[in-house]
Amino acid sequence: MNPPLFDSHNHLHDERLKPHLLAVLEETRRRNVRKMVVNGSTEKDWHDVLRLADEHSEVIPSLGLHPWYLKERSADWQKALSAHLDRRLAGIGEIGLDRWIKGFDLDDQSSVFSWQLRLAAERNLPVSIHCLQAWGQLLEMLRSNPRPACGFVLHSFGGPREMIEPLAELGAYFSLPGYFAHPRKNRQQEAFRNVPLDRLLLETDAPDQLLPESHNLYSLIDKSAGRPINHPANLSAVYRFAAELLGKPLEELAHRIEHNFRRLFGRLLG
Repeated sequence: MNPPLFDSHNHLHDERLKPHLLAVLEETRRRNVRKMVVNGSTEKDWHDVLRLADEHSEVIPSLGLHPWYLKERSADWQKALSAHLDRRLAGIGEIGLDRWIKGFDLDDQSSVFSWQLRLAAERNLPVSIHCLQAWGQLLEMLRSNPRPACGFVLHSFGGPREMIEPLAELGAYFSLPGYFAHPRKNRQQEAFRNVPLDRLLLETDAPDQLLPESHNLYSLIDKSAGRPINHPANLSAVYRFAAELLGKPLEELAHRIEHNFRRLFGRLLG
């Protein structure tokens, strides 16, 4: 019997997964995936995320405006997000800062990020944060803005090891994706060896961040592009990778992850 598994970050609503959705959910249940946080990143997909949560009890919805999609936002995006949260308890995310994308506007990103962070603090909702090449700015903003008492998760944490302690002091959890099993991810692997076990979470980020062939359990193809994508049931492979990386028995690690997940997302578990 597989231990209960908890995915802190995926995009089950993604168009690439829709043709496979029923088969995907059947397999995640077979693998004993108990809960998965499904993250909306733009106004267009918030309804899809909420519909999945209404139809499938394992889905925990999370709604946010991702820095990649700021130019697409409407003038009423703040009202729309607040209205969704009034109707349905959900997390906030995926939100964040990103200096990697072409033509980034860090001032605009910071304004949108801080508003969503304050909203999460006001409602005490867990936040899923994306950050690329903006770790100093993120730390400064987390220190200078209200934060939810329940904490926040750094999705696919790729920051320097030295920032783990100050971020943890602010309420951070650090989510490890199976993508970091690739041999070239030595720096990220070393950072996660220094994450406190009581702040560790695991994720697939499906359909993105495909695991290396040595770890990948499922062959799933994006029918529109003919390219391989990540299957949400690969969460079991992420758990095995994490156990190997940290030198922990799988059952012991699974118990720790469940405890951490319930502590952060407890309000959303029903």
